[in-house]
Amino acid sequence: MRDPYTVLGVPKSVSEKDLKAAYRKLAKAHHPDQNQDDPKAHAMFAEISSAYDFLTDKQKRGAYDRGEIDADGNPKFAGFGRGATGGPRAGAGPQGFSPEDILKEFMSGFGGQPRGARAGAGGAGWDPFSGSMGGGAGAGFGGAGQRSANAKGEDVNLTAVVTLEQAQAGGAVPLNLPNGKTLSIKLPDKVEDGQQVRLKGQGLASPLGGLAGDAIVTVRFERHKHFRRDGADLRVEVPITLYEAVLGGKVRVPTLDGSAELTLPPAVNTQKGLRLKGKGLHGNGDLYASLKIALPEKGDPDLESLMRFWRDQKPYKVRD
Repeated sequence: MRDPYTVLGVPKSVSEKDLKAAYRKLAKAHHPDQNQDDPKAHAMFAEISSAYDFLTDKQKRGAYDRGEIDADGNPKFAGFGRGATGGPRAGAGPQGFSPEDILKEFMSGFGGQPRGARAGAGGAGWDPFSGSMGGGAGAGFGGAGQRSANAKGEDVNLTAVVTLEQAQAGGAVPLNLPNGKTLSIKLPDKVEDGQQVRLKGQGLASPLGGLAGDAIVTVRFERHKHFRRDGADLRVEVPITLYEAVLGGKVRVPTLDGSAELTLPPAVNTQKGLRLKGKGLHGNGDLYASLKIALPEKGDPDLESLMRFWRDQKPYKVRD
């Protein structure tokens, strides 16, 4: 991932309030539903969400600001392999010491004798980094090296953007990993927006040969073109004809599981939504249908004549 501050267009000193405001503005502008003709919209939205998740994690934000990790959560090993970047020379350890310097310092504890020369130090070919001394200080040194070699790789934060239909149905969705692989991840039962899934061993590889880190996946719901979510409840706008509003009837209403039939009473009050119980998200909420009367697109002389008659002969008030 690119620098998360650059992705969100905010300075490093940004407050939590301003960070949230910047994220909402960008998420709205780059949401896939608002940019259906842009093939890059989905990737841009995912990058914005990942950057926000990264910077709202106080521990990772602090480590990133201190230069301890990069934008992917990958640890930076200060002093190793920097060479031409202006840091310590290539192969140098912390504080600018080379491996040879460290070895000399270590050997000085044995009277400055060269490797293998001291009796009881393991004989010719003895390596202080192998942990093969069998006991004493050398055994402890080698044991620490063995523990470091088993250090686990860093975890990574990812975002999976799913539709409400996918969240309702459950099952698996594809997810692109930083290493280029694509996994099919199973969504938790009745998954919620912002819920996290941990993928064991799908994070960064250990630089010392230990186990790989984990991938922490945050599930985000896409904005739906029909439904507006209000907790577990869903709201949808349903257009009806003038004669359906006056005479009543049956209309089909979209739900996350297909369509359902809604019965309209005669002279239905379109100011009040009609409820379909249990048709909200995961069956935990309800679906509220807001009715909207749609007139003929090109107008109709007979309808206009009838409305003039009603206006002049049978007026009624709907406003104070």
